[in-house]
Amino acid sequence: MAPAGLLLAAGAGRRMGRPKALVRFDGEPLVRRAVEVLAGGGCTPLLAVLGAAAEEVEPLLPSGVRAVLAPDWEEGMGASLRAGLAALEGLDPVPDAALVHLVDLPGVTPAAVARLAVLSSPDVLARAAYEGRPAHPVLLGRAHWPGVRDAATGDSGARTYLSGHPDLELIECGDLAVPDDVDTPEQLDRVAQRIPRSHTD
Repeated sequence: MAPAGLLLAAGAGRRMGRPKALVRFDGEPLVRRAVEVLAGGGCTPLLAVLGAAAEEVEPLLPSGVRAVLAPDWEEGMGASLRAGLAALEGLDPVPDAALVHLVDLPGVTPAAVARLAVLSSPDVLARAAYEGRPAHPVLLGRAHWPGVRDAATGDSGARTYLSGHPDLELIECGDLAVPDDVDTPEQLDRVAQRIPRSHTD
């Protein structure tokens, strides 16, 4: 079964000056770009966790993408991840796995997503690596969701659960994507110079 695509896009983007979901890259909002990357990599269904400016972000989602509101999104990424996993557990059928992507990673490509997505299973625990350095996206089999949810506090997301986990598999994606996150307009400009102008390349 293909993994669900779970996009975390709830942050206020204070250093960016506005929610990063609303920031445009190559004329396209980052939130739309990110869910299209998940879809292009074979993820289905698609869920986007929203928080800051949710009423502005939700209309930007492509048709068929389910918006999930994280009411405690200001606590950090952990709150968004908990909300997303809870929404996935309510689906019928429950997906075998969730491929977790972040809205501020415009250099992640459908090819990188697809490389992880093919590993989907209820027990999988995998994350992309770039020259051996763990990064995103992350593939969480549903057997791991309770542990991830319990450990997801503050801005740690799944990091605490993944760190040192014996089942974690690193999947090299350095040949397919650029892992840099963008917290400021200057970082966005730098990343733009490193990646293709179309994420379908």
